[in-house]
Formats: sequence, C-alpha cells, structure tokens
Amino acid sequence: MARPPGPLLLPRLLLLLLLQFAAAGRPCGPSGLSRDVVLGRLGTNITLICGDEVPANVTVWWQVEERGAAVPGGRGRRLAEGNVLLLQWLRYEDSGRYICSVGSRLLRSLRLLVEEPPETPRVSCYRRSHDKDVLCEWPQQTKPSPGTRAMLWVKRRFTAENATEQRCRYFSKARKFVCRVKVPPGTEDTKHLVVSTCVSNSASGLAGEDKIITLSSVPVKPDPPLNVTVEAVEKAPQRLRVNWSYPLSWDPHFYWLRFQVRYRPEPAPAFMEVDQVTTTWLDIRDAWRGTKHVVQVRAQDEFGHGAWSEWSREAVGTPWTDPRDFTSEKGPFSSQFPMEDDSYEVTLPPELFWEDRADGADGSVMEPSAHPVASPYAFLVAGGSLLLGIALFVGIMVRYRQMWWTGRQRGTKPEGEGQHMLVPLGLPSPPLSDTPLLSCPTPKAPGMLHVTHLDYSSSRQ
Repeated sequence: MARPPGPLLLPRLLLLLLLQFAAAGRPCGPSGLSRDVVLGRLGTNITLICGDEVPANVTVWWQVEERGAAVPGGRGRRLAEGNVLLLQWLRYEDSGRYICSVGSRLLRSLRLLVEEPPETPRVSCYRRSHDKDVLCEWPQQTKPSPGTRAMLWVKRRFTAENATEQRCRYFSKARKFVCRVKVPPGTEDTKHLVVSTCVSNSASGLAGEDKIITLSSVPVKPDPPLNVTVEAVEKAPQRLRVNWSYPLSWDPHFYWLRFQVRYRPEPAPAFMEVDQVTTTWLDIRDAWRGTKHVVQVRAQDEFGHGAWSEWSREAVGTPWTDPRDFTSEKGPFSSQFPMEDDSYEVTLPPELFWEDRADGADGSVMEPSAHPVASPYAFLVAGGSLLLGIALFVGIMVRYRQMWWTGRQRGTKPEGEGQHMLVPLGLPSPPLSDTPLLSCPTPKAPGMLHVTHLDYSSSRQ
C-alpha cells in the first residue's frame, strides 16, 4: 500500500512550478493586425475584393497608395479594372495600401502586408574578451522581413524579479541577430542566468529555447583582427609579408591571442592555412609569382580556450616582380598548377605558355618577340667546369707519359746491371781442378746462367 504524500510535498511542487514559470521568458507572438490589413506570404498569390455588392454598370478601378497620395495605377499606371484584383508572386515591395474606387468615390481601402514567418532562434552566447559583456547571437538562413523584431530577456534563475529586456540588432552582411546581455547588478560569476529570445513580425512569432548560462562558463570569442595588410618583399618574387593588429576589444597586456592565417592565389579555389601564429605578422614564402593573393586572419585565446573569431576582411597583395622580367610586358603568369591531391608544384617553364602564331599565307611560325635575359652566373659556372675538365685531362696525360718513360728506361738497362755475387755459407771441399766452374740462375734474370770463378788459392795456403 502506497504511503500518502507528506504535508510538505504539495507546496514544494507548487513552488517548483512557480519557479519554472518565473524562469521562462516573456510570451512571444505575432503583432496585432487591424481589420483592414491583409497578410500575404512572400512568393504566393493573393486576391483583393473591392466589395460584395457592386453595380454591374459601373467601372471599378484599383489604385495603390504611394507616399500618402492615391496615384492611379500605383507605379505610374492603373493596376486593374474590376471588382477583383489578383496579385501574383508577391514581393516585399508589393506591401502598401490598395484602393478601389468608382470615379472619385472611394469604395474600399485595404492595406497589404507581405511578410514571411521568422525562423526559430538558436542562440549561442560568448564574450569578446575576459572582461567584456556577454553577447548572444543566432544566424538566419534567409533575410528576415522588414517588420521583423528580435528581443532578448535575461534574469536570475529561481527568482521572481523582472527580466531585463534588450532589443537585438540584425546584421545583413553576417546574416545574424546580435544582442548584448545586460547582466543584473551584483550578479556573481557562478550564478545562473536565464536568457530568453523572441523573433516576431505580423505573420508569426517564435520563441527560442531558454538558455541557462553563468558568467564564468561563457566561452570567449574574440573579434576579428584589424588592419590586415599584404605587402610585397623586395627582390623576393615568391614572398609576401602579412601584418595585422589586435581587435580593439582585446587588451594584450593581460592575455595574448594566437592567430590563424589563410591565403590563396586568385585562380585557386581552396585556401592554404598556417596555424599557431603568435605574432602580428607572417611571411608567406610559397606565393605564386606575379599573382594576386587573398589573405584572411582570425584569432583565439592564447591557451586555446573558447572559439575562433570570425575571419577578418579579405586583404589582397601581389609578390614583387622584377621590372626587367619579360613577364612585366606580357602580363603576370604562374607556373604553379594544382595537382590531384590539392598540392602545388613548380614544373613548367614560362616558355611553354607562349602560343605559336601563324602570320601570312605561307604559315610560318613567328618567334616570340621577348626573350629572357641570360644570367651571368650561368656563364661563370659553365666556364669553371670547362677549365676544370681541361686541367684534369692534362694531368692524366702528363702522368701517363711519365709512366711510359719510366718503363722504357727499365727495359734498356746494360746487361749484367743489377746482378750480384753468390757468397757460399761455408768453405767447400777442394775441387778436383784448379779452376772449377759453378753455375746458378740469376734472380733478376730468370732463364740465364751466371758463371762465377771461385779462387781457392788463399784457403789452400
């Protein structure tokens, strides 16, 4: 058996419901329309009726009011004749007061309002720096109607105090609404705030989902860098110097920013990016020769907290070009082409870009009128290589002649030169005859016999 609810449970539930109701934003709905206003949707058709009972023998004319005066035909001519006016493919410019009359007698006046229902806001909040106010914004897919209004309310959570109201501003270039959050005085960084939004016009009103934030948890999103410039570097045809400055809303004395730079030559569709830039300048060293480049910079907190800023405005620059270069006469060209993997490679010489022209009936091909200036360093390198080759050849010939001469001198030595006497290790026994002969091969002359006479007269004595 379930236990009955305690005596304090019901008051607690009622209190929670009241707090949730207090946390919700203001009611959001379309603005009130008077009885003579007709609402039309953009791009649709609408039919205006002059009256239920109009005599058949009278002529009814429709006019549109411009600048407070009824002008027949509106844009310089009458719109239509008859009790019914059909307007097709409505535009915002079709909004105005339409009048039907018989002669000078007014029968009916209707105000046509062309409006498109607004988009549901999807709010995101951020701070431009650590000591700036909180900003909330949401993007728009299409341009809102001229009569669209956006409002923002902020209040402390779980309190019955009135919310602070703030009107939001639409930026057409960025295509988004931006609101500045007015924080109630005395709010601590850890206290929860409820942010409510509403977008409305005559066609409809839509409220965004309430967003609960704290001042300490709101991410930091800096403003884009300012004063982005692109300059050429003297005598460097593939370098560009990019400079920029901190946004005014960021104080670099307390926290620094890190930057990201992206650039592309105008013929290329994709950007190349450089990350982790901590200075306010960057040298691009792989720029295309003689080609205009588009450069943008964005910023983030130096520790990577928060989000990247929006990209800065595009800055344009062209690398330095040698005035003696023939490309200055024929216009800039680029020898860099995108590869299949979105990389770029310098492979083609400028001569391949020349087009053959056939002038005259004989069809002879005319040579280009401009030629590149030869560099003196090429001649120095070629001359040095030639002299080194000649010196090497002469050295080889001299060495070969010395070896040949030495070999010839050895082949023409006198006979017996280089021969030596054989000395016995011990005294031999007396020979049978007084003058014995002993023969042995000569070491330095193989195949020849050397005859040596040995005298034993001294040993006999």
